[in-house]
Amino acid sequence: MLKQKCDIWLLTEVSADTVADDNIASALHVHHTHKHMTPQKYWSAILSTKTIDPFPDPHPASAAALIDGVAYCSSILPWATCGSEPDQPWRGSSLGEKTEAALKPIQHLLENKTTVWGGDWNQNLSGRWEHVGSQMMKDAIKSVLAALRLSVATRALPHRIQGSHTIDHIAVPADWTVSEAERISAIGLSDHDLYCIEAQKQKLCESSPRD
Repeated sequence: MLKQKCDIWLLTEVSADTVADDNIASALHVHHTHKHMTPQKYWSAILSTKTIDPFPDPHPASAAALIDGVAYCSSILPWATCGSEPDQPWRGSSLGEKTEAALKPIQHLLENKTTVWGGDWNQNLSGRWEHVGSQMMKDAIKSVLAALRLSVATRALPHRIQGSHTIDHIAVPADWTVSEAERISAIGLSDHDLYCIEAQKQKLCESSPRD
């Protein structure tokens, strides 16, 4: 992770060992979800080279924080086989309903803020492949993106599965300039790859943060 030299990390399914690692702790500020996904794993986390001012979790599977005047949010959204048991954060009878229920508090928190939102959304936004998502889920995500005036920099990037598009995303304000968006293989480390962008705030940014 440190070799990538990213200013901001939006992580999902985060091992407790990762956030407790001495090398990570000495180089990056860390904020993770209050609730665990499993006993040794947090749902989501945000890591930053700059000071983090945490928000309360908008949803149990989402971590959010203010960094240098920008609101960052890292989210896991529901998937086709996720349950609605009391110990799970998903509410609703269908995948679309579970998605809408998870998105509502995220949108409420991020409205009227300069926002970068990413994570494992379990939904491709390009192409026809629907491995874990649905059309209703895709429509719900697009509605929130429009409300927050965000553009998805990773929309057209490939999934690890050949011929498919990513379900992991980073969205930035529509008026930011994205100079680079790439997929970096994480085979052997995770069942998801790394998606990395360089984005510049329009007019106001003196550097190009790598998220």
